[in-house]
Amino acid sequence: MSVKISGVKKNSLCYVKGIKAGDELLKINGKEIMDVLDFDFYMAEQNVTMTFKCVDGRFRVVKTNSTDCGLEFDTYLMDKQQHCKNKCIFCFIDQLPKGLRPSLYFKDDDSRLSFLFGNYITLTNISEHEIERIISMHISPVNISVHTMNPELRVQMMKNKNAGESLKIIKRLADAGIKMNTQLVLCPGINDGDELRRSIEELSSFYPSVQSIAAVPVGLTKFRDGLEKLEPYNKETAGETIDIIEEYSQKFRKEYGMGLVYPADEFFIKAERELPSAEYYDGYPQIENGVGLVRSFNDDFLDELEYCNEKPKHKKVTLATGADFYPFLNALCQKAEEKYGMEIVVKKIINNFFGETITVSGLVTGIDLYEQLKGCDLGEYLLLPSSMISDYTNHTENKNKFLDDMTLEELEERLNTKIILTNGDGGQVLKVLLGVE
Repeated sequence: MSVKISGVKKNSLCYVKGIKAGDELLKINGKEIMDVLDFDFYMAEQNVTMTFKCVDGRFRVVKTNSTDCGLEFDTYLMDKQQHCKNKCIFCFIDQLPKGLRPSLYFKDDDSRLSFLFGNYITLTNISEHEIERIISMHISPVNISVHTMNPELRVQMMKNKNAGESLKIIKRLADAGIKMNTQLVLCPGINDGDELRRSIEELSSFYPSVQSIAAVPVGLTKFRDGLEKLEPYNKETAGETIDIIEEYSQKFRKEYGMGLVYPADEFFIKAERELPSAEYYDGYPQIENGVGLVRSFNDDFLDELEYCNEKPKHKKVTLATGADFYPFLNALCQKAEEKYGMEIVVKKIINNFFGETITVSGLVTGIDLYEQLKGCDLGEYLLLPSSMISDYTNHTENKNKFLDDMTLEELEERLNTKIILTNGDGGQVLKVLLGVE
């Protein structure tokens, strides 16, 4: 195996040694290089020896003690991203409308993206080589979409005959001491209830290798024609799910000193229950999965509100958010208004594009923002969460685009206002509101 070099930084070690675009990197310290994980792992060793095959057919050896050798590759992964082979009954990509940019329809199931970007993988697409590499390099954590620990049910839910057998990989990783974060996308009446109990019990048996279990409600768009019939969670079914998880959470706190299994914020919102305290989330191991995100934001915002006595530089600003987060953000901004004497408007954006059952901020589109904010006095600028803009794949065509392909610049022009993106930190959001950051 080898990886092709797309460029070499000028005046770098490899540049000086005559390595050029088109040459191939064959080995590092005698080990074959297949992708970025191999490259980063072996380049971290001392006294590195790189073997190249040049475009003229000659072989060249370069030795170095530095990790920065100047090589550049076509993609961050160094080869093609691995495509998902499952046809999950709840797959969000299958629920997208036609006509969006091609990259949105690509289903990844690439173990490398789990380590590099925190993506979740199903283990149905992983090779024996990749399993052995994870174990030998002791790469942790691995983020795994489990959904159910019932092998037969997993086959049914994922429409993949290997889905049940691949659950055995979890034990192999646990036996090797590999840390895992796991998620269960729950569908009412299918893998919740007693099946949820089974999944929690079996996954928890791998503690401490399995260091967290997240339960996330299925997301259903209005574009489900021809797909399996699924129901969204309601107040009653969401409450029942929380109760099951809480039963195990209390048990694990006595046994392990931590809750281990956590419901996503959406469950508490749908059940109309108060969010738990920060202590409940044990350091927020799955905050990027929507587990404890609201609590973390709330506490950070209030902490900054208590200690920040800066004079606001703005008289009026507007924030836009999804339906789920709206009541929390609105309540926080009212407190900020009272303290700083400025006008802060919070707009709830209904997801007409995907359907009103989609209520999270990260799936709000540019057209819904425009249609629901046009004609409004937005003040000096509009504040949006960066989760509405997705470009983690580093594809330039995705940069600064909403899911419906409207660009940030286009929305600014249509609304005739400046837009500022913020991360999920409540303290940072308050500072941006005040204009002190």
